Amino acid sequence: MDDVGRKARELALRLPAAPGVYRFSDAAGRVLYLGRAVSLRRRVVSYWGDLGDRRHLTPMMARAAVLEAVVCDSAHEAAWLERNLLRAGLPPWNRAPSGGQEKEVWIRLSGSARAPGVAVVHRPSPSPGARHFGPYLGGVQVRRAASGLSRVLPLAYAGSAGPTSGTRRELARALGVSPGERCELARTVAAVLDRDPAAVAAVRERLSARRDAAAAALAFEFAARLQRELEALAWVTAEQKVTRATTDDFDVRGWADGVLIHFTVRGGRLSGWVQRPCGAAAGRRLAAATPPEWAGFAQRNAELAARLVSPVTSTGRNDRDRL
Repeated sequence: MDDVGRKARELALRLPAAPGVYRFSDAAGRVLYLGRAVSLRRRVVSYWGDLGDRRHLTPMMARAAVLEAVVCDSAHEAAWLERNLLRAGLPPWNRAPSGGQEKEVWIRLSGSARAPGVAVVHRPSPSPGARHFGPYLGGVQVRRAASGLSRVLPLAYAGSAGPTSGTRRELARALGVSPGERCELARTVAAVLDRDPAAVAAVRERLSARRDAAAAALAFEFAARLQRELEALAWVTAEQKVTRATTDDFDVRGWADGVLIHFTVRGGRLSGWVQRPCGAAAGRRLAAATPPEWAGFAQRNAELAARLVSPVTSTGRNDRDRL
């Protein structure tokens, strides 16, 4: 590995082992490639090893001069951020013009007496007694989460039985639910989808217990299905704020050690990201205008941007973010 490669790898090692989005730019500041990772450090360091099925990126790495990254609160949030940024502008070395392959879906929760339950839908639609949660990425993943949620909280079987619903009544009896529990079950499902920590933990505990019981009974396929539902439930209930149901427009800024990071949220989606040198007085003033619920995100990423500063070169100057 030459000096440039060693210097680049040193910068990559400063990344956290956390989910997020990263991008490479050339010396003129043109973005070459943008990707996401479950572990930023592991993924970005890999670009200076065997690229495997990413060998087409070798010429891009020869031009890469700037490394930037954003730490996210979950892998789901990183997936949304990558999608939003790619849809705002596709770098030349990215192959997915759609901004990712996952489908955008919602979960509809109905607490109505006749047809209670949860369903995965492609878009919200007005419906009496229904509430929509989302948006989420990944139709398969979200359907697994809905399945796990319904397994533990069988709201669909707590409705008012009709004249042709004998089978449903029998299933409700077997599951130990009744119409009298419908409102409470609906409230609990809503609490989980609202990411209430206690409600999420309780559902995960019950699903985990069923998975362990299935494994102990040698029902390994069923145990594996329950494990996938647990993972999907974690995806749905993890912190995710870069894509909202609202259509608000606002700016998010953070400052640390001479670096200002600036995110633009338009139509409820974080779809712009720039960073630049900035003095302390201006940086702190701009950061102070950031909405309070975004302050931690902005500050954490400003500190990361400042940390991605190369060592002093042989000419005695610091090259910020230069690989």
